[in-house]
Amino acid sequence: MKIGKVRWLVMVLITVMVFNMSTCSAWFGHKRKNGRNSILPRDATSSRLLNPAGSSIVFPVYGNVYPVGFYNVTLNIGQPPRPYFLDVDTGSDLTWLQCDAPCARCSETPHPLYKPSNDFVPCKDPICASLQPTEDYNCEDPNQCDYEINYADHYSTLGALLNDVYLLNFTNGVQLKVRMALGCGYDQVFSPSSFHPLDGILGLGRGKASLISQLNSQGLVRNVIGHCLSSQGGGYIFFGNVYDSARVSWTTISSVDSKHYSAGPADLVFGGRKSGVGSLTAIFDTGSSYTYFNSQAYQALLSWLKRELTGKPIKAAPDDQTLPLCWHGKRPFKSIREVRKYFKPVALSFTSGGRVKAQFEIPPEAYLIISNMGNVCLGILNGSEVGLEELNLIGDISMQDKVMVFENEKMLIGWGPADCSRVPRSRYISI
Repeated sequence: MKIGKVRWLVMVLITVMVFNMSTCSAWFGHKRKNGRNSILPRDATSSRLLNPAGSSIVFPVYGNVYPVGFYNVTLNIGQPPRPYFLDVDTGSDLTWLQCDAPCARCSETPHPLYKPSNDFVPCKDPICASLQPTEDYNCEDPNQCDYEINYADHYSTLGALLNDVYLLNFTNGVQLKVRMALGCGYDQVFSPSSFHPLDGILGLGRGKASLISQLNSQGLVRNVIGHCLSSQGGGYIFFGNVYDSARVSWTTISSVDSKHYSAGPADLVFGGRKSGVGSLTAIFDTGSSYTYFNSQAYQALLSWLKRELTGKPIKAAPDDQTLPLCWHGKRPFKSIREVRKYFKPVALSFTSGGRVKAQFEIPPEAYLIISNMGNVCLGILNGSEVGLEELNLIGDISMQDKVMVFENEKMLIGWGPADCSRVPRSRYISI
């Protein structure tokens, strides 16, 4: 059963053999023909050209929830910089590439495997420590950081942490070659549901290894990320100040979960009425194509849908295995617009001190898909069946056509309606 990818993160320590790596070329700092200023991040000039309070980076996003099953961005990494397609994941920290070190098990990739630098991150570096399961981890080689990451969809990557150059274009026209850590993944294990022909993962979580944390630690941008995923496909992600706070509803990032963008407690609302299911914690995670409710919330959703659809001209379609629950009509559906009238919005109502602070609405088009068989399918799944237990995970499908903002400095998660098909190209353009 294809249920889309889930990259809810679990870290474990493993010792691995030291491997030989190719030597990287020297830094280059000449002015490019496109007119952008190309400088090193710690050059004195950078402080004059970039103000972290106002600087930002925007990346176009490609892909969709269905049938592609993921959203990805292109990053230029290495010396000389080469393009790589990375799966956008706010549910994990480490950015890594499938790596020719050599590679024991690598999947099909759009580009040649990453050729690693020889700039190893030491084992006791704070970034390395953030990827280990315990604070008192052992080092087989003090000069090398080994890691293994296992994701909830039975996907895993094994590798070593390196420093290399990211070529980044800021929205004020400055181009920087920024040296940051990334993973050289030379042994990957894929499950059928998680396989995608990509070069690696873009980790945008809250930990020290996250790309936004590293950029912020170098004084280049504020510790803020966001994304806008279009239901028509594509969209963009951004680092720094690229949003209009007046158009955003906010709730607090949970202090209980230090790794994820989680919020709560929240009440589950069906069609504008409370469902009786409350005290929910929700994790916002672009690493998952679909949304997952815990068993209690999921069963309540199914009961509500059964009542709502009674007497409507759509019936269960058990022969469609696209998702666990699909319905067919008298003729194949071509778009959500044709069935939207049969469904009502779902929402998470976040409370504080008994008062509603913000409501995250999930309209029908943000929890339904039209399958290749022309049926309408439910894009909210039972998280208890994939090991999420009591957690509720808000995936790509339910964040479509919204600007999502993760304010790490203020510990806030925000959202608001937006046209995600238009990519901002200047820091002076608010979304």
